[in-house]
Formats: sequence, C-alpha cells, structure tokens
Amino acid sequence: MTFVQLKYILTIAETKSLNKAAEQLYVSQPSLTNALKELEKEVGITIFFRTGRGVTLTNDGVEFLTYARELYREYEQLLQRYGEGGSYKKKFAVSTQHYSFAVKAFVDVAKKLDMSKYELAIRETKTIEVIQEVSTMKSEIGVLYLSEFNRKSMEKLFKSANLEFHPLISCKAYVYLWKGHPLAEESFLTMEQLEKYPCLSFEQGDNSSFYLAEELLPTIQVERT
Repeated sequence: MTFVQLKYILTIAETKSLNKAAEQLYVSQPSLTNALKELEKEVGITIFFRTGRGVTLTNDGVEFLTYARELYREYEQLLQRYGEGGSYKKKFAVSTQHYSFAVKAFVDVAKKLDMSKYELAIRETKTIEVIQEVSTMKSEIGVLYLSEFNRKSMEKLFKSANLEFHPLISCKAYVYLWKGHPLAEESFLTMEQLEKYPCLSFEQGDNSSFYLAEELLPTIQVERT
C-alpha cells in the first residue's frame, strides 16, 4: 500500500466516479482502475461497488476510508512540516461550537504569538465534528457545552473517542432584551413567556440527537416555520 494509492481512493470517494477521479489526478482511467484493484487485493476487501452511475463505498470501504483519510492527513502534515520546502511552523487549531468567548480567547492568544512561527486555525462547527476533529488531531482543543441533560451521552462520546473533558466555566442562562421590550421589566422569565417568540437553533446535520444540540433546552417543542 502506498500513499499514492490512498490519494487515489480518497479522490474516487470524493468524486464518486472513476472517470472524474482520473481527470483530477491526471492519470488514465485504466491506470486508476488497476491501482484500485491492486489495493483491494492487498487489503482483502472490496472498497467500491461499481454501478452504471459511478461508484459507491461498500460497508468495508466506509471503514477503510475512515482510517485512510486519517493516515493521509497525517502524511500531509509530515510533508508540510519536514518535507522539501516545509514551513516548519507549529500548528494550533481549535474546534468549537458557536461561542464568541472562544473566538475572543483564540484571538487573544494569537496576538501574543509570532505568526511567522505558528499556523493557527479556529473552526466553528457541529457538535459531533468538534469531537471528531480533536480525536483525529485536526484540532488540539475542542470547546463544547455540557449540561445535566446531555452529560452522560457526551461523556460516552468522549470515552469512545479517547478524549478527556475539562470544564472551563459554569454559566447560567440569560435573556437579552431591548429596553423597550414588553418583558424587559421582568426579573425572571419562564420558557412559557418566551414560547411565542421565534426560536433559532444551530443545524447539526444528520446528527439530530437532542444530546448534540447547542441550545439550552433542546427538548422543548417549538412551532417550525
């Protein structure tokens, strides 16, 4: 198995077409097909189903691609750091749910560093992707919200990904209102009082579990428009 073969597999999976993958890789389709067959023979599995519309991953292929993607990412990182023309920059990345305090803290750290020696990145993303990006070393730190409602489920995810959770702060929920708002004079608000107002939530993609939501009370039913 070579990294060239892994690159081929990743490109085929991305394009879902041997022809399109061959065009992107600047190789002939027969050469690409032969490389795929050799790799499948070596690892002893069928990675792709061939159909009239292109190719799709088999169940074994889905699992194989997970490891292949991680391995190839690490290979690229090695090339960037130690290969010919490598930058030798230290990398630091943070994946986070949508929190302004995390972005501010990241910017404060960045201001103190010599950017000629560091390559920094912060990614606001879905809950499950925060966990995945830290577990695959795409990011060094992930920032997530835990509550009594989702704690057990989230801790199971941390354990399965071999991650540790360290609490930063404990927060209460607040409602920010315009001073002329009908509820602005209230010292305490209930969810029933807020029920008639629009409710926005962050999209979690295919992972629609309540336990992955970023909202304070994700189980509350709201009318969708």
